Amino acid sequence: MSILFISDVHLCMQSPNITDGFLHFLNYHVIHAKALYILGDLFETWLGDDEYNPLHINIANALKKLNQKKISCYFIHGNHDFLLGKEYANACGMTLLSAKKVLQLASGKKIVILHGDTLCTNDNSYQLFRRYLHHTVVQRLFLSLPLSMRSRIFNNVRSYCIRNHKYKSKKKIDINLKMATDILVQNRAHIMIHGHTHQPIIHNIFQSKKDIFNIMVLGCWKKCGSMIEINEESNNIKFTEFPLHKT
Repeated sequence: MSILFISDVHLCMQSPNITDGFLHFLNYHVIHAKALYILGDLFETWLGDDEYNPLHINIANALKKLNQKKISCYFIHGNHDFLLGKEYANACGMTLLSAKKVLQLASGKKIVILHGDTLCTNDNSYQLFRRYLHHTVVQRLFLSLPLSMRSRIFNNVRSYCIRNHKYKSKKKIDINLKMATDILVQNRAHIMIHGHTHQPIIHNIFQSKKDIFNIMVLGCWKKCGSMIEINEESNNIKFTEFPLHKT
């Protein structure tokens, strides 16, 4: 049986082709897997579990069907959907994980999984902003506002972030490889899987002949889907990009 990892699908009402591609992925790929790990930014926007719309309902129903077939689904928050809560997770039949999780396969091999934004330590302004947004009091205050007001605030913040992002260097928006390697060493793991940067790549870091670390970055779902598949029986790890088929 295989374990699948995806990130940065960025589902939204304005991109029905991505939604169709994701549903096709669930029905034709995940249906044969043991588990699916979603490493953040499944949705482009998440204003709270009380934001009911057809997209959220359709995705919840599709993920729930996997749960009913005994296919486990796990979710790590991204920087776009960090407010996704237990109510919606329960509707999907998926388990919420901490920001960083260490998986141990049947073979004993350890894998560190996370969204990836916490690795972008060269972007000091983003890290400060992230700490502010993840403060419990700030989140409670935001979620207590009417949905229409939350939407206006989010759109203003997003517009500012998009403008600001244009002037950031590649170094700022990329991950800190030393930090990623240190995390692997601390957890006695040699593989890390994350998303966030939208730059699919595999970093092979050689510390010694015996210590080779693989940092695998998932791509953003836009023109194609992106996944990493681990076969527990053979220990084979495969990175795949595939066309977005309609359901």
